Amino acid sequence: MPVERVMKVAVGGSALFLALAASSPAAEQPRRVSFDTTDGGVIVADLYPGGAHGVVLAHGAVFDKESWSKQAVALVAEGLTVLAIDFRGYGKSQGGSARDDLSLDVLGAVAYLREQGAEQVSVLGGSMGAAASASAARRADVGSIHKLILLAPPPFGGAENLRATATLFVVSRGDGLRSSVEKHFEAAPEPKRLVVLKGSAHAQHIFKTGRGAELMSLLVEFLVEEPTQ
Repeated sequence: MPVERVMKVAVGGSALFLALAASSPAAEQPRRVSFDTTDGGVIVADLYPGGAHGVVLAHGAVFDKESWSKQAVALVAEGLTVLAIDFRGYGKSQGGSARDDLSLDVLGAVAYLREQGAEQVSVLGGSMGAAASASAARRADVGSIHKLILLAPPPFGGAENLRATATLFVVSRGDGLRSSVEKHFEAAPEPKRLVVLKGSAHAQHIFKTGRGAELMSLLVEFLVEEPTQ
């Protein structure tokens, strides 16, 4: 699939995403795009056009952008635009001067969707991607990230400084990271929510279990509902 470089398009709001969707032969077929990061990296991603609310999907260490394909299609069906990224060092994505700073990839994805006309941008990360998303949410400008979803993030610092209109933490009951996830939840600012699912599957692996549908329903509900204090 050819890679489409980022172009500034003079189309506002959801009109751009609707135009992209109309040009796609099927919703299941993403559009390959790439964007630059502030440290000079280049991140390749799959864009699933939908509505004016964009969602960045940030994968775990043993996954890649394609691992989100089923979830991406489900989110598009709910009227959301999805951007599933390959972190630097994965696929054809390359880092810049800050070689290991994955949060720059997430911030670049948020900026990309904003530049393309997204009115809101939320971020969903699993495991390694959740930690990178949390780091991005600490560094992002206020209002830049709408909803933040962290699937079983490994320990990270500064949970009290997460900047999002609402944050959802999800972890399995038997996940070895449950205790640290609960501590991050306690430290995070309101509004926030913690969901502990049955089982022991970790982050994106939950989608492969009997709890996958439950998790998907939870994510959709959280993304589309209005945040409350």
